Amino acid sequence: MTASDNPKGEKTTVISSSSLREVKVEDAIGMVLAHDLTQILPGEFKGRLFSKGHVVVSDDIPKLKDIGKENLYVIELADTDLHEDDAAHRMAVALSGLNTTFGAPHEGKVSVKSGITGLACIEREVVDEINSLGEIALATIINNRVIHPGETLAATRAIPLIVPELKVQAVERIAMDYRDKHGRAPISVRPFRKLRAGLLTTGNEVFTGRIQDKFGPAVRAKLEALGSEVAEQRFVPDERHTIVKEIHYFLQQGYDMILVTGGMSVDPDDRTPGAIAEAGTDVVSYGTPMLPGSMLLFGYLRGVPIFGLPGCVMHDPYTSFDVLLPRILAGDTVVTDDIVAMGYGGLHR
Repeated sequence: MTASDNPKGEKTTVISSSSLREVKVEDAIGMVLAHDLTQILPGEFKGRLFSKGHVVVSDDIPKLKDIGKENLYVIELADTDLHEDDAAHRMAVALSGLNTTFGAPHEGKVSVKSGITGLACIEREVVDEINSLGEIALATIINNRVIHPGETLAATRAIPLIVPELKVQAVERIAMDYRDKHGRAPISVRPFRKLRAGLLTTGNEVFTGRIQDKFGPAVRAKLEALGSEVAEQRFVPDERHTIVKEIHYFLQQGYDMILVTGGMSVDPDDRTPGAIAEAGTDVVSYGTPMLPGSMLLFGYLRGVPIFGLPGCVMHDPYTSFDVLLPRILAGDTVVTDDIVAMGYGGLHR
């Protein structure tokens, strides 16, 4: 970057082979703004006062001075460079995929949003590789998070006003390589399948009516929020053979998922983990490195996902069940490595 004075006394800042001419606002009439100008009225308004490309007129001068502008930039772009808005837009186009939307650039940023309720699919290695390029930025939410329509997945950003086009071409190349290898864009949203679950509530105290069932309403609400349903709920005492029998009943009904609640700790009366295993389940994990929800059991019974849900699912808003349920609804096959990975960032108490 260099600065010099031209014959008219105007300072010119040179970035690559593009230039930004700095002129006094009074001398800017008839010139085109190089970038958006923001107005901030504390407690009232923050937004664009003038957009990039606006032709300055005499009536604009007082407004420009009101926001503290005594000088303005007008831009002369080289063929090898991009304006920040164009750079951010091209990155958003390259990176965005299934069930995503994005609007017009604003101050060198484009927000990528979800078009549906689904599971955010974001490749961290791609994010890191892009951010290592310099002069551009990509910020995202975490992978495998539930996202709703209109919520932001990611934002592309150009750091300087003028960006070498080679930087953006590198982003486009990274995104295309990922698409070619994985068959999807680095940023997308996977829809949830609508599954029908059988819910088996264990516990003598609930079976005999001594206490009111609290598991049913909590589990129903979690499934319904993601577009699925509890098709049937049954109650059993803490008897291993009875629990096994009812699990097989749900399997025969052809439900897409089986949920067994209660009795998941190490107390003598807690029979659920043993019953799930005895039913023939291929247990992926009994226990997760996440709090709350460390006592959750997950496995597959003849290909049907089956959960053993600990008591925290009744009262905690976010547990290991809330991490794994969306993965199942999105069609993932959960393996041991997925459970192991839940420990990093898994403390929610």
